[in-house]
Amino acid sequence: MSDVIAKIPTDLSIGGSWQPASDGERFDVHDPATGEVIASVASGSAEDATAAVAAADAAAAEWRATPPRERGEVLRRAYQAIIDRRDELAEVIVRESGKSWGDAIGELTYSAEFYRWYGEEAVRAIGGISMAPGGDKRIIAQHRPVGVSVLVTPWNFPAAMATRKIGPALAAGCTVVLKPASDTPLTALLLGEMLTEAGAPAGVVNVIPSRRSGATVGTMLQDPRVRKVSFTGSTEVGRMLLEQAAQQILNCSMELGGNAPFVVFGDADLDAAVEGAMVAKMRNGGESCIAANRFLVHDSVAEEFSRKLAEQMGALKLGPGMDKSNDVGPVINEGAREEIAGMVDQSASGGAKVLVGGKSPSGPGWFYEPTVLSRVDRDDPLLAHEIFGPVAPVTSFSSDDEAIELANATEFGLAAYVYSGDLAHGLRACEAIEAGIVGLNRGFVSDPAAPFGGMKQSGLGREGAHEGLLEFLETQYIAAAW
Repeated sequence: MSDVIAKIPTDLSIGGSWQPASDGERFDVHDPATGEVIASVASGSAEDATAAVAAADAAAAEWRATPPRERGEVLRRAYQAIIDRRDELAEVIVRESGKSWGDAIGELTYSAEFYRWYGEEAVRAIGGISMAPGGDKRIIAQHRPVGVSVLVTPWNFPAAMATRKIGPALAAGCTVVLKPASDTPLTALLLGEMLTEAGAPAGVVNVIPSRRSGATVGTMLQDPRVRKVSFTGSTEVGRMLLEQAAQQILNCSMELGGNAPFVVFGDADLDAAVEGAMVAKMRNGGESCIAANRFLVHDSVAEEFSRKLAEQMGALKLGPGMDKSNDVGPVINEGAREEIAGMVDQSASGGAKVLVGGKSPSGPGWFYEPTVLSRVDRDDPLLAHEIFGPVAPVTSFSSDDEAIELANATEFGLAAYVYSGDLAHGLRACEAIEAGIVGLNRGFVSDPAAPFGGMKQSGLGREGAHEGLLEFLETQYIAAAW
């Protein structure tokens, strides 16, 4: 075990104290690069979930009454702590998620910015006052914290998905219970400890890792003290949580699955499109909900684009993230690798051409080669799935209408990418695509100051920007006459 991992508390963080699971259960955390166990973490029970909600509820009134500037200062100090301890946090992320060192550093820079942004937004929960049209009263609209919030985060961005939820919740005056993914609980536990050190009072931030996600989260969503659930994960799980949340009429934010099209028109700068594709596809090794998943390229440039993309993908160095010279790490676990390999093999059997990659290298760890498939049939099952790995399938289109039809031929609508040499052409395409986030001539779109979220079955609500703060606030209207 590394010295950094050894220092992380591995019990549950409830009400400002570290405690084992009520029944003593624990689970192992593995390094995807080696398959080895790197830590053992307490596995929260339904009883622990109730205790965490109770702690958050007990701290709620005092935190709600804390001046916004003071809440913001806690977040500002937490921002600085991430910056100051970036290398330490990066090692934790690399070891438990398998991502490359560069991706881990990039994630932490992004993660910290949510604390800085919402440290500033804490003072901007501004309401309004106006005269009613009838002249009989004033309309006073003000915002108040929604209340105890359950935050459920995925494994692929263990720091960013936590700070993107914790930041606005604390800024709004809410207390939280964070349930991190069981593949990557260590980052969340360390972030919880850092928030306490930054001045968050006991009970404001509670962290309960658990292998028993259904029992812990389900228990919390049935607790009348909980008023909000914010979830990032699959659409399948999101549907189940929405059903449970309906019983208590909870305020819900859902950032769910994606199937992002990357559309390259014939008038695009191909070198720029390939450069953007490498970012949109290979950030975090393709394990991202906004990763480019389907490359839709005009007939006139499809072969050239595929060749250039294959050259770039083939040049990436595959290996453990603790070796900073490596570009791509392993996928999260063996099951994920087998699923990716199965999809690629099926596509190749159906007529797709493997230009580069397409294999699992021998040796320890859950690695899969960066892969480009060309001439993928538009009915290929691969295009209907969120690949969540370093695989780029390329299919072609012959007209703008066909491109838009293919881009929208999915139940998902989270992210999309468009490349065109004509700004008006590109913007028309962006507006026609059913996605909450569109990158026009750029492969990197995430920004804490921008509203992040999807259309259709990719979710509800927005994270980031001022909209992210409003997700943790309720509007109260007061009618008054004087």
